[in-house]
Amino acid sequence: MLPAHRISLTQFLIEERKRFPEASGDFNHLLLDVAMACKRIAHAVSFGDLMPYKLSEISEDALAQLVHLPKTHANGKYLLLFDAIDGVSNIDMNVSLGSVFSIFRAPEPLQSNERRLNDDNFLQEGREQVAAGYAIYGPSTMLVLSVGRGVVGFTLDPNFKEFMLTHPDLKIPADTQEFAINASNRRFWETPVQQYVDECLAGRTGPRHKDFSMRWIASMVAEAHRILMRGGVCLYPRDTKNSGKSGQLRLLNAANPVGFIIEQAGGGAITGSQHVLDIKPESLDQRIGFIFGSKNEVERIQKYHREPQVKNLDAPLFGERSLFRDWTVSMNSPQSLLIEE
Repeated sequence: MLPAHRISLTQFLIEERKRFPEASGDFNHLLLDVAMACKRIAHAVSFGDLMPYKLSEISEDALAQLVHLPKTHANGKYLLLFDAIDGVSNIDMNVSLGSVFSIFRAPEPLQSNERRLNDDNFLQEGREQVAAGYAIYGPSTMLVLSVGRGVVGFTLDPNFKEFMLTHPDLKIPADTQEFAINASNRRFWETPVQQYVDECLAGRTGPRHKDFSMRWIASMVAEAHRILMRGGVCLYPRDTKNSGKSGQLRLLNAANPVGFIIEQAGGGAITGSQHVLDIKPESLDQRIGFIFGSKNEVERIQKYHREPQVKNLDAPLFGERSLFRDWTVSMNSPQSLLIEE
């Protein structure tokens, strides 16, 4: 018998469905299938080096029921994108891993079987998502979900093997003193990102007048989860390290679902100057820069991308009392050479 003071994911979805009396139940079934796949992956992850099979094989098997449909099977109403293992580089270090998923409505011709599924059906803007979420496999397994009405978190009960509602209304604080970025790539960053990070590192004596802490896990799900739990901002910025690529993270498999969750929790999600959820995808493998987290920090970074920026010179711009001051330079002034269009 489940604990009386908690409700399960199944019960939660039943209550949500009551808001839509005409619903067929297909949406709930899909979410429960995703949750079942996450449970199987969580079980495999818990074995660590004792696991008899490769984690990639187990995750593929867990998702087989969702992605391998017979050609004679009727088309469904929804499209699912699922990244089974995020943070795979952390497996050997026993650091948190995750799965990320995104759900869109299928175009009506697909639903009526007038045509078959193709890649173009998935190229929808992030705001068209009807649900998004992730599972994080750490000391406990959590499933974080949004169906467009805020963000809720469920913890996997190891005794009953059920996801139980433990975080009914996740909200991201608008302000923070914590940021995450791979600082080793600083020389490849664009000027706005360099400016923002330099200001944070300047601490209490700098223009922000407060000290910041820096984190970096190299797992997008783990970074997103930390931000949902206590605030912060994470930067996977566009840079010049890999020419020809406009960013590190996949738009459809990563940035869209996490961006949807972050915005539903009151935060912000951008590429730099543009909101992630407003991007019209061009390909399934499209990559972008991705910056997300506490709203006020994200808006500050977006402002730096949209306005002319002071180039970050090798020599510090900082004096004893202040590392950087807010100032505007006229394009007619001698210092206008420092301004970048």
